[in-house]
Amino acid sequence: MTTTASEIVDMPQIAAQWTRIRARLQAEVGEVEYRTWLRQMTLAGMEGDEVTVNLPTRFLRDWVSTRYGDRLRALWQSENIDVRRVEISVGQAPVPAPLSASPAAAPITRVEVVRPASPAPAPPQQTLSTTPAPTPAPANGWNDERIEPKSDLAAPLDPRFTFEGFVVGKPNEFAYACARRVAERPSSPGFNPLFLYGGVGLGKTHLMHAIAWELTDRTTAPVSVAYMSAEKFMYRFIAAIRSQSTMEFKENLRSVDVLMIDDLQFLIGKDNTQEEFFHTFNYLVEQGKQIVVSADKSPSDLNGLEHRLRTRLGCGMVADLHSTTYELRISILEAKAARAGVDVPFKVLEFLAHKITSNVRELEGALNRLVAHANLFGRPVTLETTHEVLHDILKAHDRRVTIEEIQKKVAEHYSIRLTDMSSARRARAVARPRQVAMYLAKQLTSRSLPEIGRKFGNRNHTTVMHAVSRVTELMDRDGTFAEDVELLRRLLES
Repeated sequence: MTTTASEIVDMPQIAAQWTRIRARLQAEVGEVEYRTWLRQMTLAGMEGDEVTVNLPTRFLRDWVSTRYGDRLRALWQSENIDVRRVEISVGQAPVPAPLSASPAAAPITRVEVVRPASPAPAPPQQTLSTTPAPTPAPANGWNDERIEPKSDLAAPLDPRFTFEGFVVGKPNEFAYACARRVAERPSSPGFNPLFLYGGVGLGKTHLMHAIAWELTDRTTAPVSVAYMSAEKFMYRFIAAIRSQSTMEFKENLRSVDVLMIDDLQFLIGKDNTQEEFFHTFNYLVEQGKQIVVSADKSPSDLNGLEHRLRTRLGCGMVADLHSTTYELRISILEAKAARAGVDVPFKVLEFLAHKITSNVRELEGALNRLVAHANLFGRPVTLETTHEVLHDILKAHDRRVTIEEIQKKVAEHYSIRLTDMSSARRARAVARPRQVAMYLAKQLTSRSLPEIGRKFGNRNHTTVMHAVSRVTELMDRDGTFAEDVELLRRLLES
């Protein structure tokens, strides 16, 4: 059954078609890929021969548009011959599509950092409120900020750290997919143990909490999960020795279905604790129980851990979380700003994503400070207030760029030899990149014009002045050239 372009759009019928399209996509791409990239799609509506599908962030929109845009259009046309175009946009659907009750088909907005109790949060308001909005209660009905686990040994789980609140990008997509797999099918062959590693603030703890939430929130066949840091594991073990209750400690740990140890690197040098963990590890794996471990390095690089333990840790699935890319940082900031309900200009998000590249925690902390300042003082977030509020963070991230770095980066960009920067060659293919390098040296370093000139083959300071003036003039006239220079600036500052 199809509609014609001249008829009024039958939204229930369109929604039913959308439900079937989502089900076909899920069957085609598989559960993990569907939940990672396509689950958050919502139907915004149909006008004429165009259907609009929304996603919550620019990153997801671009990803889905590039990889699934053609397939989405083909599926729509197979359901409705009047559909000629499918527009993939950023936003929330004004009319949610009545999808099936299956968890795999239910759309979830990843920008949420706590489980929504229903309905989704309102879009960001233009007027800033001086009274913070109450935090929604988690879906499981608990109102505590942190939820105490069943096991006496385990640490509490943070309700903000769910799969829905995890922003996925290229640096972390593999680790995210592995975590999803373990949460859906613990003790799967090849995924036990699951070892997550990466630098500080890249999402290891978030994924571990998300796995625990997914497993403990099951309506059918819930499992018992013990999550704790390696430090807490050590202290509990020492306390058990002192109180002569080591058997109780062992039995408690070995009775769980899933054991999760965060920051395993803290067991380095703790030989007795390592041995206890090793035996617990072996027992649980032999019983078909799941182990999830995180650390700052891969198992093979954790010097100080016993060789037999490193070998055991590396025999399952090892997934790393890389440093964030600019696109992922933008996506994270968009998600957090939407959750906070504060209108943050994109140029501010772009500025933060370029300046704070070390880890996500610091990035989120900077945005939280901006949001708090906006709410407390009722002022809009601007680049000026960003510089004012975050002056200490920005100062710490100011990187000193050297003229040598500039010359090398510009030479690579324009495919010329590094020696051309100081040579006497005046061909345009060499002279223009040299002028760009002089311009960037003036903008990004505190060196004087004579000092810059000396770095470029002992040229006179007036030559540097001319280069700066010429590049500035070309940037005003030629947008493509200006973008090229701006790209080089960002690469050098990142």
